[in-house]
Amino acid sequence: MSLHYSIRLIPLLLLSVLLSSCGQPQRSLLDEVKREGRLTVLTRNAATTYYEGPSGPTGLEYDLMKGFADELGVKLRLIISPTVTDILLNLLDGDAHFAAAGLSITKSRSHLLNFTPPYQTISAQLIYRVGSTRPKDITQLEGHLEVIANSSHEEQLFQLKKQYPELTWVGNKETESEDLLNLVLEQVIDYTIADSNELAVNQRYYPELRTAFDLGQPHQLAWAFPKSQRDQSLFKAASDYFHRLKQSGQLDQLIERYYGHVDKFDYVGTRIYRRHIQQRLPTYQHLFKYAGEENGLDWRLLAAMAYQESHWNPKAVSPTGVRGMMMLTKKTARDLGVEKRTDPVESIRGGALYFKKLLAKVPERIPEPDRTWMALAAYNIGFGHLEDARIITQRRGGDADSWKDVKANLPLLRKRKWYKRTKKGYARGNEAVVYVENIRSYYDILVWQTEKTAPEEPKPHEALNILNPAL
Repeated sequence: MSLHYSIRLIPLLLLSVLLSSCGQPQRSLLDEVKREGRLTVLTRNAATTYYEGPSGPTGLEYDLMKGFADELGVKLRLIISPTVTDILLNLLDGDAHFAAAGLSITKSRSHLLNFTPPYQTISAQLIYRVGSTRPKDITQLEGHLEVIANSSHEEQLFQLKKQYPELTWVGNKETESEDLLNLVLEQVIDYTIADSNELAVNQRYYPELRTAFDLGQPHQLAWAFPKSQRDQSLFKAASDYFHRLKQSGQLDQLIERYYGHVDKFDYVGTRIYRRHIQQRLPTYQHLFKYAGEENGLDWRLLAAMAYQESHWNPKAVSPTGVRGMMMLTKKTARDLGVEKRTDPVESIRGGALYFKKLLAKVPERIPEPDRTWMALAAYNIGFGHLEDARIITQRRGGDADSWKDVKANLPLLRKRKWYKRTKKGYARGNEAVVYVENIRSYYDILVWQTEKTAPEEPKPHEALNILNPAL
């Protein structure tokens, strides 16, 4: 693999030498990017990198790239490549300034690429389907193992083959990690290797998938810059950007946004939830859609809330007296004009209106999605208790406008040391955290389910131009 890349790199190195010897003063690469007003980045479509969400472009890598482009004051131009091999070859060909695609730092790649400070540490995991025999180590593999060709996973397998000559696998050049996970689910192949962050996100959609064991030591993800670039100015700027993100805590907040809820979700419950999507949701889906349109809310968020509250059971009753699809109290129902809480039409309408009012009370300066998560917490324990938790967060040196910091302090509302100094007193703040995190997962699954069944739009094969709103 390295020899192939090196051959492709020779013309670029010669060009670099010729340019440097011509004697003409050159702008730095960073200055050129700013002058042209455009930053070109290679990435890929995946839940862990970049994709089009309900509200537009999203993904951890996208947020990081967008933040860097905003900092430079330029537009972000994304080139979507189908495979890791294409990304690496296109990067070495000079098609983009760098690659941000969940790339692992490996020894062979480091010969040709410069990596920024890592933003995430993950593990490579062998994946199998529940119901089949779980191998305990690499020697117990009995079946078809398929991985992405030229990936860090295949690089690990080449190293293992020196120790285990009988080890065999297929390197797939045409597919991506999520596709291989689906092949394991469908029992087309027996095993694949995926990064732990990819499995964490996708296991909610494919709850039958399991981790057999970790493959080797944890590794780090980072942005990759070709060493053939004429100078290191842009690479240095990106490295400084990551240093600032880490020091400010912004990087932790971004990782929490995408991964903070997935490792706490009940995978057994996921299978039940998906069955209920097929069996129960169709009866009430039009009510959620109508309430969502009426209040300017995503109907799938309302449906996720209702599932957390009642599992879409309009007759549900809790020991505390709340009842109905959206589990409204008597007082809240009365204030909202809901006469019969067990009527799904009234309950969904009332719950949507109540959530809209809570969302309006959360300060507008709080960015999404944190603002929505806080409104959900308020729906569970009351807005006053949410404010108490935000005050505690501030007193403890945290950011009261960050869901990551607030959720860390919500459980303190159960401790007398803290709640005795609040306006509203005791509250089961830890339950509010679980409440919000479950809804986040229910919502993600429902978005995935509805978009999967919707008519598929043609996939873009050309680069995407995403404008910086500030420009």
